[in-house]
Amino acid sequence: MLPEAEDDFIKKNSADNKIILQLLANRKLTGEKEIEDFFNPNEKNLFDPFLFKDMATAVDLTIKHIKAQNLIIVYGDYDADGVTATAVLAEVLKVFKAWTGVHIPGRTSEGYGLNKKAIDELHQAGAKLIITVDNGIRNKAEVAYAKSLGLDIIVTDHHEPPAAKADWPDCLTINPKAENYPYRDLAGVGVAFKLAQALIERCKLTDELKARLEEKIFDLTAVGTVADTVSLLGENRILVSRGLEIINRQKRLGLVELIKAAQINGGLGKKINALNIGWQISPRLNAAGRLDHANTAYELLVTKNKEEAQVLAKKLNDKNGQRQKITEEIVAQCRRLIEGKPKDEKILIVCSPNLEAGKSAAGWPEGVVGLVAGRLCEAYARPVLVITKINDEIKGSGRSIDEFNIMKAIEQASEYLEKFGGHAAACGFTLKSSGDLEKFSLKMKRLADKALVGVELVPKIIVEAKIDLADVNDELLNELEKFEPFGQDNERPKFLSRGLAIMDKNTMGAAGQHVKFRFGSVWAVAFSQAENLKDFKIGDKVDAVYYLEFNEFNGRRSIQMKIVDLKLSDV
Repeated sequence: MLPEAEDDFIKKNSADNKIILQLLANRKLTGEKEIEDFFNPNEKNLFDPFLFKDMATAVDLTIKHIKAQNLIIVYGDYDADGVTATAVLAEVLKVFKAWTGVHIPGRTSEGYGLNKKAIDELHQAGAKLIITVDNGIRNKAEVAYAKSLGLDIIVTDHHEPPAAKADWPDCLTINPKAENYPYRDLAGVGVAFKLAQALIERCKLTDELKARLEEKIFDLTAVGTVADTVSLLGENRILVSRGLEIINRQKRLGLVELIKAAQINGGLGKKINALNIGWQISPRLNAAGRLDHANTAYELLVTKNKEEAQVLAKKLNDKNGQRQKITEEIVAQCRRLIEGKPKDEKILIVCSPNLEAGKSAAGWPEGVVGLVAGRLCEAYARPVLVITKINDEIKGSGRSIDEFNIMKAIEQASEYLEKFGGHAAACGFTLKSSGDLEKFSLKMKRLADKALVGVELVPKIIVEAKIDLADVNDELLNELEKFEPFGQDNERPKFLSRGLAIMDKNTMGAAGQHVKFRFGSVWAVAFSQAENLKDFKIGDKVDAVYYLEFNEFNGRRSIQMKIVDLKLSDV
């Protein structure tokens, strides 16, 4: 349970709903202007892109190459953030008649970030300027190599820069984590948007045309921002709110067809929200880069041909189904491996079977190990590293908990790494050799043991407020809807109510896998929990953790609780 809001804040806003005030306090939004901006995200409140120290010079350089009709390459990344960032910048450059090319590296064949082979190929193709999106801040050597060939480089990135400034790339850099830009939490696509915004501001179009051009890229920016699970407060909230408006106008063919293919909300039956992006759209865009090549996702986002969009959307939907199956299989393998480990380990490190001596089995696909790490981290409530061997390279992904900055940890173990990157909650890395695996693992365990002393490593449910069922009404739910879009730092609120009497109970679903309870006049649904909750019966008093939502059926709208957890009450 989060701490109760300060009395002064409640008294100062005594005319407002106390539950809503508690949610605002949980988000550290207590000032009048902060609250106003939160409930009314307005693109006019976006920060000036020229607050980035290198932005003006980067725009001048880009315009110089546009005018000279030099080949400009947008060098992206293979995840949804990187793909949308690539599309944002490429679309704007093409509007300005720039000779534009795109390079998204293969996850397995090239790996993350700039690489010298790709730079050689782009140079031979006639490239004069490379603009990275969602990568580059740790590519000092590769940037130096590109410059030695006569290429200009602009790095746009949002990942943590190296600890020592001497290790930063020597080029124009636009990265909110590398300078005093007012908002640090932009995704890679958010940084690409800021460069695009600056280019639009400098162009000679009318203000009306500038606004229309900027509007065209809000949808992609929203998708990439949600997909990268960055904070959805501050500037990101504006970008995602505005982007959702554009998405729901159904202008971008690729997104429209992907929503149809995946039957999201019944295939455009209802409005798309941030949760749809995070759980349904972005996994399908990511599936391309995880199991094949991200070019498929990029082509879907930029196509103007309906038939092509339908083919690509189906392909991504099918790939996502394959990805889900592979992920489930590897998670199950990892759980079996974890069962044999000491129960008090602070960090879980699991390796694919082909890393054992004499084993020749195929390694786990590199594209899913991050997903597996995320699932295990959530299940075991501790940092997790999942490591695989692909084509003689040992690669891994990590996911972590709030109490352990996994990026800082692997930086402290970097003597064993060929390359690495990430942020506090997630990382990726490649080991120098198989002989370094044991030493790297031991170092990470020592760091975790030290950092997590006294930390209770158990799954936690963060409850935002304890409320009475009498407090639940249409007015409250209407106010809760104003908190959307939900995401990192603005999670969908979970509530706790104690001593609820079960008045009725029904099962639902073809196999009876879902269950509904009635508490007073309110129904509560627990999806896929019928077996876990089978012992609860009519007359029992329970404590419930739940979400609140409107259930719409046959044109009727009613309040519904969505159960997260249930236990017998001692009240």
